[in-house]
Amino acid sequence: MGDALGAQFFVPGRSVPDLLAGRPPAAPWPWTDDTEMACSVYSEIRGRGRIDQDALAAVFADRCEPYRGYGAGTVVVLHEIRDGRPWAEAAGAAFGGGSWGNGAAMRVAPLGAYFADDPDRAATEAALSAEVTHRHPEAIVGAMVIAVAAAHAAATRETGCTPIELLRSVEPYLVDGRTADGIRRARKLLGRPAAEAAYELGNGAAVSAQDTVPFTLWAAATFLTDYPAAITACVEAGGDADTTAAIVGGIVAAHTGIGHQPNIRGIPEQWLAAREPLPPWSTPTENLESAP
Repeated sequence: MGDALGAQFFVPGRSVPDLLAGRPPAAPWPWTDDTEMACSVYSEIRGRGRIDQDALAAVFADRCEPYRGYGAGTVVVLHEIRDGRPWAEAAGAAFGGGSWGNGAAMRVAPLGAYFADDPDRAATEAALSAEVTHRHPEAIVGAMVIAVAAAHAAATRETGCTPIELLRSVEPYLVDGRTADGIRRARKLLGRPAAEAAYELGNGAAVSAQDTVPFTLWAAATFLTDYPAAITACVEAGGDADTTAAIVGGIVAAHTGIGHQPNIRGIPEQWLAAREPLPPWSTPTENLESAP
C-alpha cells in the first residue's frame, strides 16, 4: 500500500498539499518492484516457513518485470541468475563486493510480521533473504532491523509500544556501521518534524540502506498508531518515497491493521480500493516443503 501510494508522487502533477489535506491521487495506484519482491518473500515464507535462498533467488529472477522500477544493478543480477549464474556469485560481484542498496530492507517487513513472536528468527531469516541480492553488511543489517521492527510492531498490537521502545527493539541486531549510526541518531530526533528527521537521516534519495533505514525506523516509531500519517510523512520527506513508504507502511500496518479503532488509524479502506491488486501468486495455497 505504501509503495503504491508513494510511487504516485513521482508522477508530475501530484500534489503533496492535497495528500496532507486528505485528498490522495486518483486511482489506480500501481505498485513497483518493492511490492513484487515483498510478495515473493511473503509467499516463500508462507509456503515454506523459512527462507530457502535458492528458491527465493529463482522466483525473484523469474518474476522480475523491469518496468516496475527495478534498479539497473538489480536487473543485471536477476537476469544473470535467470541465465544460470549462481545467485551468490551474481550478488557478490555487484558493485565490487555486494550492493548496500535499500532493496533488501524494502521487501522484508512481511517476513518480520510473520515471525512476530521470535525476533531472533526474524533477523536470521531477513539476513538470508537479503543475501540473495545484497551482500554488503550495511544492506543485510538494514533488512534485519526492519524485520525486527515489524516483528515488534506486530507483537505489541494489544499492549502498545512507545516510539523509543520500537527503536530500542532493534539495538541487539545492530552491527557497527553507517546504518547503525543513523538508527542511533534517530532516537535523538524523536519528537522533531519529519523534514528535520529526513534532513538529518536521509530520505532514500541515495537508494542506500544507510540513507533509508534510519529515517524509516524514525517514521515508523513516530507514527506507529497512525498509518495515514506515517505514509504522508514519507511522501512529504521526498526522496525514494515509494521505498520509504513501503518500509514504514509494512511496520506500521503490522501494528494497526486495516481500518480505524479507538486511538488507532489503520490502512484506509479507500486507499486499499485504489491500490492495484496484488499478484495472484502472492498467497500460496499449499505448503511448499511438502510439495513433490
